[in-house]
Amino acid sequence: MLTLTSNSNERGLRRGVGRRAFLRGGVALAATVVALPGAASALNDTQARALIGKAVDDVNSAIDSGKTGPELYALFENLFVKYADVPTIARSALGVASRSASPAQMAAFTTAFRGYISRKYGKRFREFIGARFEVAEARQVKTFYEVRTVAYLRGQSPFEVLWQVSDKSGKDLFFNIIIEGVNMLAAERTEIGAMLDARRGDLDALIADLKTAG
Repeated sequence: MLTLTSNSNERGLRRGVGRRAFLRGGVALAATVVALPGAASALNDTQARALIGKAVDDVNSAIDSGKTGPELYALFENLFVKYADVPTIARSALGVASRSASPAQMAAFTTAFRGYISRKYGKRFREFIGARFEVAEARQVKTFYEVRTVAYLRGQSPFEVLWQVSDKSGKDLFFNIIIEGVNMLAAERTEIGAMLDARRGDLDALIADLKTAG
């Protein structure tokens, strides 16, 4: 069972190529941290820690629910919508192409993207049954907070997971995860960009394919 405790000891999530494959093929958003513009946030470290604590608790409940396949993916999609700034993540993942997308295309892409992410990562999260996450400190970085957690998987060394949290959307939400230096948001941008290139820049074709991808 995934449990939460408070401890300042922290270090990485899943080692080597396997961890990075999990990120790129599972929860991966690969090279730069996204800094959200805007005025100083009213968010504080206690609120940021609380958000991630609740998110990890709910992920644990989903994993322990015994559900599999579409039912489990639906749970993860609900959690993604609840705790993540999905529009910001989707826009960043789409990258430059988001600038020329119409509002209707952007809305359709965001919906397809969240389902794609939920399926992709939902297939991998059962690997975390029996894992333990410790929520450590939070620190302010520019206009957002970074919450440090430590993951303990059976038979593996503990690893560090950083959650980036902002209230720029009007709510306290995370917009990125970094696992042992692998930036989810940037990795996902690379993957989505490659998918769009393979479709010769046809965003509508990408949206259609994302509805079943993952």
